[in-house]
Parts: sequence; C-alpha cells; structure tokens
Amino acid sequence: MMGKRHSLVEEMGRRRVSAILRTNDTETARQAMEAAVRGGFRMVEFTLTVPGVFELIREFSKREGLLVGAGTVLTPGEAERAVSAGAGFLVSPVVDLRVLEAAAMLDVPSVPGTSTPTEMMTAHRAGADLLKIFPAPADVAAFVAQVRGPFPEWKLFPTAGVTPGNFRAVLGAGAFGVGFVASLFRPEELAAGDMESVERRAAGIFQALQA
Repeated sequence: MMGKRHSLVEEMGRRRVSAILRTNDTETARQAMEAAVRGGFRMVEFTLTVPGVFELIREFSKREGLLVGAGTVLTPGEAERAVSAGAGFLVSPVVDLRVLEAAAMLDVPSVPGTSTPTEMMTAHRAGADLLKIFPAPADVAAFVAQVRGPFPEWKLFPTAGVTPGNFRAVLGAGAFGVGFVASLFRPEELAAGDMESVERRAAGIFQALQA
C-alpha cells in the first residue's frame, strides 16, 4: 500500500462516520451536505448520480479538514474524474476489479460493495482497502460481528441499514466505520428544503459518537 493511500485509510478510521448523499438536484445536494458539515461531519461522500457531482466534489474538497469521497464509481474513467476533482476515496456498490486497479493507480482508498464473505475475500485479495456492506443485512451489528470472527483483519464499512439508533452498536461490533445515507438525508426533508432537520440529526449523531 502506498503512502498517501495508507494515510487516507487511517484518516477514514479516525473519522469513523461518513455522510453519504444521493439526490437528483445540485443545489439540494450542496445545501444538504452543508447542513451535515455544520452538524459535525468531516467525512462526506457524493454519489456520482448527483447532477454536477464533480463540481461539488471540487468545491467541498477545498475545505480545510474535510475528507470528500465519490460514491457509485463504476468505471476507471469515473474514478479518474473523481480523483481529479478532489475525491480522497472511491466507493462502489459492487466489486469491479478495474475500479480497484484504478484506485490503486490513483493512490486512493477503494471501498467496493460486498454482501457475502466470499465477495469480501475476492475484493480483499484484489486489493480493496475497505469493504462496504451492501445491501443491508437484517441486523447490521450482528453481521459485522459474525464476519469479523474469522476475518478480524477486514475493514468493514456498512452504509445501508446504518441509522442514528444502531450505529454505535455497529461500531462496537468492530466496524471500521459507518456511512449514513437516507437515515441522515431523509428524502422528504430534502424535498421540503428542511436542512435544519438534517443539521440537528447530524449533530445528534456526533453527540452519540462522543458519548
């Protein structure tokens, strides 16, 4: 593992919680992520399905102390564009060896989506830095604990199924970090422009994390 990539993985482990945003409007995405940052998040991820996403990555990655990632990265070309815009890590919903290779060449952490230990082993052996758990198992914390029994060295990073109510249990079960998607960015609140609720929820997550 190269120096920059290794240090970014360590930084992700220190920050532990990520705000992951998927919406269909650029300005809504900007305002919602602003609210999450005001609430305390210092690791954020814009999925590449967001309109104007590369400009948003560029804008947020210039901020002091903010680690910005790109999600739903499906091709080497998307990986290159995301990193050029300032992305510090690359997340995918699947295991694509081309994307893992691109991340290694770009010297940034790769976080492919996996749902079984066999997929996790495939990704781990192919050089994945973290293992996203996707889709969500019925009990995220129990799943993490079961997988880490025989594979304690794997850095598991659940996203789907992680909520303000269960994330401490998931981290306690041994997850390297967790990501909040719709449980932080509720679609009905984004549609109504209710960013204050997003900020309050983000702040509550950080209060619980520190407790």
